[in-house]
Amino acid sequence: MKRVLLFLATNLAVMLVLGVAASLLGVNRFLTANGLNLGMLLAFSALIGFGGAFISLLMSKTMAKWSTGAQVIESPSTSTEVWLVDTVARLAERAGLPMPEVAIYEGEPNAFATGATKNSSLVAVSTGLLASMTREEAEAVLAHEVAHIANGDMVTLTLIQGVVNTFVVFLARVVGYVVDGFLRRGEENSGPGIGYMVTSMICEVIFGVLASIIVAWFSRQREFRADAGAAQLMRSPVPMQNALRRLGSLHTEPLPSNMAASGIAGGAGLMALFATHPPLEERIAALNHS
Repeated sequence: MKRVLLFLATNLAVMLVLGVAASLLGVNRFLTANGLNLGMLLAFSALIGFGGAFISLLMSKTMAKWSTGAQVIESPSTSTEVWLVDTVARLAERAGLPMPEVAIYEGEPNAFATGATKNSSLVAVSTGLLASMTREEAEAVLAHEVAHIANGDMVTLTLIQGVVNTFVVFLARVVGYVVDGFLRRGEENSGPGIGYMVTSMICEVIFGVLASIIVAWFSRQREFRADAGAAQLMRSPVPMQNALRRLGSLHTEPLPSNMAASGIAGGAGLMALFATHPPLEERIAALNHS
């Protein structure tokens, strides 16, 4: 319940900020007496699409800590914490990265990396993963997360999300305007009617579903790249393959929905097209060619 309320509150706050920004910039006045101002609508769509994506990126590290309860290791107090910090430091140095924050959270086997930039990143691992894997397997998982940071995957996925969001908002309103005009043909009063509102909302849902397929595809590709990056950092694909096999034998719990694409273990989704992670068998096989 806490996660759901946090997710809803965050999204409401983001939409409020973007709504105020659109009003101040005047880009929400794309419906005019002369029809639809496509240039203004595109500016509005880009503000909503990229604005929401980048605000989420900037908040990603804080939201990750809140939603998982991850505790950053400031001063290692156990042998496991010492090993974890030292391992991430060594992998980050190999990848040419500044030291990320390192955190542990209570939960089923999983791990994730997040952060707005390579200089402000977080690698977090669950207690379940540390307890279920050998040190070499856990190190391979950490290498996978460090590879995500080195590849700039968080920013890349944000840009992709911003592009598809922009087109969803833009196309939904264009279709809404066209349908409304068709339904109200012959009427003298100007301005959009209920047909515009209803059609735009329906199209936004439909286009949003289609857009999520595109984003999920890119997410799956970045998992393959991060696996390959882990193999390079570990100087062998075998530890990553072993870690993936271990994951396949464990009960894993998906991360909160706003972070689903960030974990080493992801939900398969209702259909393969919506899965943020490829099947483990495909990832293991792909490492044979890395």
